[in-house]
Amino acid sequence: MTNYNKRHGGPYDRGSADSYYGRPRIPHYYTGDTYNSKLVTVDNMTKEEIEAYNKGYNDNEESYNFKSWD
Repeated sequence: MTNYNKRHGGPYDRGSADSYYGRPRIPHYYTGDTYNSKLVTVDNMTKEEIEAYNKGYNDNEESYNFKSWD
């Protein structure tokens, strides 16, 4: 079992957030804090980073933890 780094802005965190907010699955992450550091897009991500993003997305989907827009 892989232990994913869940730091703010990292691949796992971004996948989880995209799912939470109902955004499409487009792997990316930030080198530091979200929106306050360099954005890394899927074209420049490693296989492991994409896997972490997808794991974060899938974990949130499985937990049904979604933003309520009411």
